[in-house]
Amino acid sequence: MLRVVVLISGGGSNLRALLQRCDDPAFPAHVVAVGADREADGLVHADEFGVPTFLTLYPRYPDRDAWGTALLTAVRIWEPDLVVLSGFMRLLPAAVVDALAPRLINTHPAYLPEFPGAHAVRDALAAEATSTGASVIVVDHGVDTGPILARERVDVHPDDTEASLHDRIKQVERRLLADVLAGIAQGRIDPATAAAA
Repeated sequence: MLRVVVLISGGGSNLRALLQRCDDPAFPAHVVAVGADREADGLVHADEFGVPTFLTLYPRYPDRDAWGTALLTAVRIWEPDLVVLSGFMRLLPAAVVDALAPRLINTHPAYLPEFPGAHAVRDALAAEATSTGASVIVVDHGVDTGPILARERVDVHPDDTEASLHDRIKQVERRLLADVLAGIAQGRIDPATAAAA
């Protein structure tokens, strides 16, 4: 059984979907803890599913490296096989990435390497793209530049708003993330050998 720690910053809708999948005894991964860098609304989902939570509040530390050291200590308590960033909106210090990668993965609402960064859905609409997508990647030192574990196209509809497009992308993101976790647990996917974006 793959032991997973999930890190969030917001509402945790993708986290909730993952917790629902992990509730199936046949699913080969289990979320052992959920952490956040702020008082995230999504922590309620972990509470509902009986999953322990922890906070490593950024403002409590003198700098990003000190915060990263505390976060890494908090994560390692749970002895995870994999750490998933799910709507985690703070860049991890290099030392944290080095300590956890390649067993550190992230979802992204675009077909990488297209539209990296924090506003991928908005950027796709601004570019008048006819399609975008969802990706699951290994986290590296860049912004959404890590090796790609899975990605899938999502069509952009003429009447799409940022919210409507993001909702459709999230459905694909959730499925891809669950597929990747199952693949890693079953040995079909190796984050250490994935191709770079």
